[in-house]
Amino acid sequence: MSTTTIEHIVLFKVKDNTDPTEVNTMLTSLNALVSLDPVLHLAAAPLYRTKSSPIPFTHMLHSRYSSRDDLNAYTVHPSHLTAVKESVLPICDDIMAVDWVADDLQGPIVLPPGSAIRVIFLKLKENLGEEVKDEILALIKGIKGSFGEINQITCGENFSPARAKGYSIASLAVFPGVSGIEAVDSKEELVNLQREKFVYIFPYASHLVFLDCLYGIYETILVDELGLAKD
Repeated sequence: MSTTTIEHIVLFKVKDNTDPTEVNTMLTSLNALVSLDPVLHLAAAPLYRTKSSPIPFTHMLHSRYSSRDDLNAYTVHPSHLTAVKESVLPICDDIMAVDWVADDLQGPIVLPPGSAIRVIFLKLKENLGEEVKDEILALIKGIKGSFGEINQITCGENFSPARAKGYSIASLAVFPGVSGIEAVDSKEELVNLQREKFVYIFPYASHLVFLDCLYGIYETILVDELGLAKD
């Protein structure tokens, strides 16, 4: 059975030379927000390595909600505001956030420990028709059919442009673990096929950013997957 869910991704750039204790305090404060009533799932993690990112983000938060109203309730919740004011803003140079509606989520909303996710952000050119956006979203959703290692895949158009730095399309693929991502990456023939399919996006997108996040051990990897990311 499919479920409509709100996906919320936030990227943070911690200032250089920040005391590790302050960074740990930020992550602890953010991860504690999973206990808030509007939150279905939440995990914050440090980046493990980065490639092809126009901004060198260092940490990421992923959370899920039942509705936009629940996301808004989380955003203005006193505990969230306190965590941001006291633990995030004092040590971060930059923050980026993207939100989209996952209207066909299959499987568990709460990701089990050890799960891995792959996130894609696309910055589309202006004045594209809805039919083009629909074709791009369909292309991304179709990836799941090519790789059995993917447990879930969601994608949609960002509805919170203020902090998204121009990224308008996002997707998230869930794997049972890092071995699933490695298995996908090892399938050279299928990866090349997906690369050929993604060439369709190039006339419409100026930037693509790819991220991997490993839950349970809380590592995040910003990668240039399929050789598609553009600076």
